[in-house]
Amino acid sequence: MKKQAVLSLSGGMDSSTVLLRLLTDGYEVTCLSFDYGQKHRVELERAQQLVNFLNDSGQKVKYGVINLDGLAPMLNSALVEGGDEVPEGHYEQENMKETVVPNRNKIFSSIIQAVALSIANEKDTEVHIAMGIHAGDHAIYPDCRQEFRDADYKAFTEGNWDAGRVRYITPYLDGDKFDILADGSHCCEVLGLKFDEVYERTNTSYKPLNIAGKWYSDYKSASSVERVEAFLKLGKPDPVQYANESGPVDWGTVRSHVETVLENA
Repeated sequence: MKKQAVLSLSGGMDSSTVLLRLLTDGYEVTCLSFDYGQKHRVELERAQQLVNFLNDSGQKVKYGVINLDGLAPMLNSALVEGGDEVPEGHYEQENMKETVVPNRNKIFSSIIQAVALSIANEKDTEVHIAMGIHAGDHAIYPDCRQEFRDADYKAFTEGNWDAGRVRYITPYLDGDKFDILADGSHCCEVLGLKFDEVYERTNTSYKPLNIAGKWYSDYKSASSVERVEAFLKLGKPDPVQYANESGPVDWGTVRSHVETVLENA
């Protein structure tokens, strides 16, 4: 029997790369996405597109969406519908704390743990919960820190029989977006997948634009700046299409803007 893993697949670059890493390492993967009323709901579409693409390419990925959108009116965050405008700039800036969704990862974690333990008991095997958290998350998002993960896991094991069958793996905890993307490129080679066809099916933008029924990523929000920075370091153009309020833009425009932001950070 194949190794078992459960993954919170946001539709973003990080968790999508973790999925590639798990498949490369021989896991059978169950992915969950969460609809919590986020403004950037296009990430759910991208997650489904990626899973479909991988399954059509000969991989085996189970997928489901957990609907929590009733939470949105009760959450105070710029990332959910009805919240303040998503700030622009670099993650090092203080205003990026406005993108924190209170207790988001704890909410997700409880559901993921329940699914993982159910699989462990059903199949009588150890199950790994994989996460795409990385070093760049830690300053802004306390629930991405190892201290939080340790405390959360302790609560899980205290509150469930046989919870020791479930373990966490965080392959990029000490890396950054570039390390994640570089590993994704390697995994694509191993799995026989085209890099652009994978990453065009991801969304990192917190401020996506819908133009004539088609979704484009912004290139000014912190999440997009960090993503573009990783592609610049890797030396590859991002296959995702970008736009601003005036319409679609080319990669040169995106690159120039982000390089300026990084110089001034």
